[in-house]
Amino acid sequence: MIAAPQPEPSLTADGLVGTDLACLRGGRLVFAGLSFRLDPGEALVLTGPNGSGKSSLLRLVAGLVPAFAGTLNWTGAAGSIAYLGHQDAVKPALTVREALRIWAALSGTAAGEGTVGAAIAAVGLEGLDDLPCRYLSAGQRRRLALARLELGHAALWLLDEPTLGLDTASVARLEGRIARHRAAGGLVMLATHVPLALDGARFLALQDYAAEELPL
Repeated sequence: MIAAPQPEPSLTADGLVGTDLACLRGGRLVFAGLSFRLDPGEALVLTGPNGSGKSSLLRLVAGLVPAFAGTLNWTGAAGSIAYLGHQDAVKPALTVREALRIWAALSGTAAGEGTVGAAIAAVGLEGLDDLPCRYLSAGQRRRLALARLELGHAALWLLDEPTLGLDTASVARLEGRIARHRAAGGLVMLATHVPLALDGARFLALQDYAAEELPL
């Protein structure tokens, strides 16, 4: 029997505002003059060709790289941002359950057995709890990475190609999970090459902010 999804706790989040942002990568100005606003309940899909700065913008918002120029205003609580890069960051020697426990600890979340078990069930990895991650398929590793979103109550989700390796059923599960997060007041910014059913999502074309040279 598949358990019905539990109601998402209401999230208290402020809007995310970027103003005249510029990002420098490898001595090249990837984008400049980029401004956007993302309010609770909204989804912003980043589009553009490879190298246009989709991943760079997600990393910038996550605080992993500094902005070269401009301002980013996010006044949510500490630990209220969840970032999922295009690399799964799954340690082969850990079991599925161990990996989730460690991710929870690193994020400052007190995750008991019930929380970890619910995260495993949410991504359809039941029965694989004690399997070393080295034996997981690419799709299963991606689902395990997505299970991190179930740990804690981050208001802002930053997702870089979250559908990599996922089958049709897993993509539909992800769409439903994002919809519940938004319904609870959560925010989502993502880059994806696979179109997702995201009701009312807005789009930000990174190629419109391309910058070829550093300003003198």
